[in-house]
Amino acid sequence: MTDSLSIIIPAKNERTSLPGVLDEIFSCCSPLEVIVVDDGSTDGTAAAASREGVKVLRHPYSKGNGAAIKSGARAARGDILLFMDADGQHDPQDIPRLLAKLQEGYDLVVGARGKGSQASIGRGLANKLYNGLATYMTGHKVEDLTSGFRVARAKRFREFLSLLPNGFSYPTTSTMAFFRAGYSVAYENIHAGRREGKSHISPLKDGIRFLLIIFKIGTLYSPLKLFFPLSVLPLLLGIGYYAFTYLSMGRFTNMSALLFTTALLIFLMGLVSEQITQLMYKEVGFEEKDADSGQGSGRQK
Repeated sequence: MTDSLSIIIPAKNERTSLPGVLDEIFSCCSPLEVIVVDDGSTDGTAAAASREGVKVLRHPYSKGNGAAIKSGARAARGDILLFMDADGQHDPQDIPRLLAKLQEGYDLVVGARGKGSQASIGRGLANKLYNGLATYMTGHKVEDLTSGFRVARAKRFREFLSLLPNGFSYPTTSTMAFFRAGYSVAYENIHAGRREGKSHISPLKDGIRFLLIIFKIGTLYSPLKLFFPLSVLPLLLGIGYYAFTYLSMGRFTNMSALLFTTALLIFLMGLVSEQITQLMYKEVGFEEKDADSGQGSGRQK
């Protein structure tokens, strides 16, 4: 590879697993730099990461997995950014395959977890739902929407930093943003093992957040493509109920009017959201010129 590589590892209370992950990284590849972002750990994670060849960034308090990703991306010097977890689920031996796939001309390569990868039944079903919805929205096969093991061209990834949330849904946001921008996305099969230590994901708290991902998928790509089918249901119900009341009572009822109004409002919400999404991507479509040019913002894509 002629491009320089930066490996970014967000970590929160991963003192036990992190040293082994770093050992495997240095044994399988020679990155330009390895950045460990300590997201407010209380167990000595930063000390466990301190070694030659590793840059450690520390958050004074926990800001979230996405915030750690953004801190690492801003500090990285490489032309290519590779993101992986610190809990031992991602095998560094898969890194060369992800990089090789990227060199085929892609802008983002995601490590797609196979059927044997460690995951609960509920999480597996949720991932299938997300993947199916994302496939429908983008028109492209999405094999793993939420995998955090991914490699991207730094220039492309930094365009969307302002869109990325601070929580755990940064993979979803970044994937949909790449599709929306027309960049090339590919998937490479990997095996995700059992994590070491306790998961930081709460089934109840983060389960509600993951439900919001479904709507975020739509708003990040094409809201109208999501809202239009939703508006069809009350429209059909309104037509059916109107036909029933007209034939049985010979009149138009308030319920039919309510259903028609609901369908119209949902459609208009999708239409307005579509325009907002376009403006949002137009705003992040500006990139900075080279630092040595001495200018701020550059041309629009």
